[in-house]
Amino acid sequence: MENIQTSRAQLRRRPRVCRQFTERFFHGLFLMLSLVTVGCVLLITIFLVLSGIPAIRDIGLFDFLLGDTWESTARDPKFGILPFILTSVYGTAGAILFGVPVGFFTAVYLAKLAPPRVKSVVGSAVSLLAGIPSVVYGLVGMLILVPGIRTLFHVPDGASLLAAIIVLAVMILPSIIKVSVTALEAVPHEYEEASLALGATPVETYFKVTAPAAKSGIAAAVVLGVGRAIGEAMAVMMVSGNVPNMPSIFGSVRFLTTAVASEMSYSSPGSLQREALFSIALVLYLFILLINAALNFFLKRSKEG
Repeated sequence: MENIQTSRAQLRRRPRVCRQFTERFFHGLFLMLSLVTVGCVLLITIFLVLSGIPAIRDIGLFDFLLGDTWESTARDPKFGILPFILTSVYGTAGAILFGVPVGFFTAVYLAKLAPPRVKSVVGSAVSLLAGIPSVVYGLVGMLILVPGIRTLFHVPDGASLLAAIIVLAVMILPSIIKVSVTALEAVPHEYEEASLALGATPVETYFKVTAPAAKSGIAAAVVLGVGRAIGEAMAVMMVSGNVPNMPSIFGSVRFLTTAVASEMSYSSPGSLQREALFSIALVLYLFILLINAALNFFLKRSKEG
């Protein structure tokens, strides 16, 4: 009798032991995958630092960051990237200025106001917009937008900062809309019902209750949009003119990303020009980290407030 009870107890323990082993196995697996992700970020950081520091040391930090002339192939080369930095800042700010309001209002409409059929059609269009390659955006901008700016504003060349801003604003819309819609739909309906019960209209409820409750998700959408705008190279290269000028709204300009993409193919290995391009990549990397850290800081501060 005791042997039978012992056998039953052992049989009951086996599923528990198997579950514990499975949980520990997957816990270790997920931890390993997380460490792989962190390791990739560290490797990229170390590579950019080791590759970019020598050129900054040879050129000089202030001459590199604050110099307004880029002549990498001249007899007396100059490597000032201030025009690239300002162009990237202005282009990203302009894209956010145009893209965020359009994306936010579209997200509110799709999440709360649109009929199911309209929501399905517009949602499919937004998903399709997200899947279009950047070179197609650049091609459409080069064939339609650039001549349109030249004709509308009577400028010599429509390839300009304005064209790049418009293209970037369109390209960041899918990220902002899709993430914002998800954040708005995740807000509990009790919040909206309480607001409606107090006499607020549906539109007032959506903008004064639902949107503030979903601000963390909307902020994440903006962060994704900023990352997409800063990191884009091919499309802006095709519509901005790709000339290392100080930025002006109707002038041909060059971004940090396009500076690396346009010269890396013909720069000699080990030359100061190639090392300077790696330094530009390092500046771009630090620039993105700084923007993400600042946005996360203000978002965390608003949550605590």
